[in-house]
Amino acid sequence: MNRILVVEDEEAIANLIRMNLVGAGYLCDIAYDGITGADKMEENSYDLCLFDIMLPGLDGYGLLDYAKKLKIPVIFLTAKGELKDRVKGLRAGADDYITKPFEVLELLARVENILRRFNKTEQIIKVKDLTIDMTSRTVKRNGVEIDLTLKEFDLLLLFAQNKNVALYRETIYERVWNSLYIGDSRTIDLHIQRLRKKTGLEHDIEAVYKVGYRLKAEV
Repeated sequence: MNRILVVEDEEAIANLIRMNLVGAGYLCDIAYDGITGADKMEENSYDLCLFDIMLPGLDGYGLLDYAKKLKIPVIFLTAKGELKDRVKGLRAGADDYITKPFEVLELLARVENILRRFNKTEQIIKVKDLTIDMTSRTVKRNGVEIDLTLKEFDLLLLFAQNKNVALYRETIYERVWNSLYIGDSRTIDLHIQRLRKKTGLEHDIEAVYKVGYRLKAEV
């Protein structure tokens, strides 16, 4: 399981990020100032760090130097959203840059992208009695392989990588079908019905009123 460090001095934002990262299946530590963040990097092994730039004690650029020495990828997460600030952050060595306010799903997608880029993603994901192998694109239930179509596999993987996150129909369609959503929900609904039946997740993939669907899962 990937471990992520979040260094953010606004406790409400830090706790929100942690809640969503944990909900998506990651381990997550928090520091509310730069010095504590540097100490945590010395004490623990992380697959990714999310740093605010304006921090007490030691700013995000100072933390970035620590992270680079330890070969940990970094995403800057900050309200400093002007072009010159983004360019400065990326030139300093950050691997990505997200400005506040942000959508949770975008944050999770960028985290997933950086972990994948640095070959830190886990290739096996488990959901209840299911084992999802991202390399072979196979799914087994209690050791027995389940025959899924390409879209059903992509749909299950999207839910598994965003556990407990309510996914909008538009997002589901655009991520799985790689096309703009035009308001016809029948395709999504039919695929989810079949996926529920094949995987035994009838009570775990739940409809979210006026939003879309969510995979309820223990983390």
